[in-house]
Amino acid sequence: MFRFAHPEYLYLLIVIPVLLGLFIYGSRQRRKRIELFGKFDLLMDLMPNVSFVRPKVKFYLQLSAVFLLIIVLAQPQFGTQQEEVKRKGIEVMIALDVSNSMLAQDVQPSRLDNAKQLLSKLVDGLNEDKIGLIVFAGDAYTQLPITVDYVSAKMFISSISSQLVPRQGTAIGSAIDQSIKSFGTVGESGRAIIVITDGENHEDDAVGAAKLAADNNIKVHVIGMGKPEGAPIPVPGTMSFWKDKQGNVVVSKLNEQMCKEIAVAGNGVYVRSDNSNTAYKVVSKELDKLSKSEISSNVFSDYNDQFQSFVLLILLILIADFFVFDRKNKQFSRIKIFDLKEKLSKK
Repeated sequence: MFRFAHPEYLYLLIVIPVLLGLFIYGSRQRRKRIELFGKFDLLMDLMPNVSFVRPKVKFYLQLSAVFLLIIVLAQPQFGTQQEEVKRKGIEVMIALDVSNSMLAQDVQPSRLDNAKQLLSKLVDGLNEDKIGLIVFAGDAYTQLPITVDYVSAKMFISSISSQLVPRQGTAIGSAIDQSIKSFGTVGESGRAIIVITDGENHEDDAVGAAKLAADNNIKVHVIGMGKPEGAPIPVPGTMSFWKDKQGNVVVSKLNEQMCKEIAVAGNGVYVRSDNSNTAYKVVSKELDKLSKSEISSNVFSDYNDQFQSFVLLILLILIADFFVFDRKNKQFSRIKIFDLKEKLSKK
């Protein structure tokens, strides 16, 4: 298994396109300044030692070295030893509604952002438990298979947006069905599905899916996002709101009745989320009631650093850069490496 020990350094890769843009801009400005003195092709004959290819070669060598240096800072590693780890815990699948109605701001900063904050707290509160994540709107997709990798779970949570599911709608039943299938083999550990939604189900039989989960000894808890009085749905990137075919602003309301029916059918609890910790406390308390049993999972226990090869490449690139001069050198005039490239660049 490959990973970066310090992936936060990969954000530095943003400097690569910035440096490339600055170099292209500088090269164009340099050519424009030369053309102020006359026709470019004629002036080139008066500057036999000037090279327009060599600076490009030097720049790309240096840019490659910067790229590899950032990779070294991130510390690439390969997992070399996999072992089975046994721990006592429960299994939890989270089904998160990412439909456009979750952008409503009757819960601050928005229903979706509030749900993501709540999910992060739930992950932080887990201890030796398995967790998985499903996102849904008109369709349901497994975003994170059930795992004990909490770091990956929080990373996926932070990247969630309403653009993840192309088809709009609120298929709660499909999300519950997908959650049931995502659990491992039936064991003694307690299993639960946490559905986070505004309850505007328009697609399927969510109550029936919750009953199926209960029949398989899986609790279905529902966290309602929003308020019964509702709020308009902002259009991303604009200052306006979604409107219906008649031009009226669409107001999305929390369907608490639907949420409660799903929770009852799934032998779980329903709680409405607000800007307090009430929902987190209620759901955490319910999860604590589930029986914990031995859960096995395969993890990589040993990682070897792989940055040495990247350091060697950087060294070779810098050595090559040292022997590439900005101007043509008489001592290397017999070497025709750049002649063809320079002729092509003049055309």
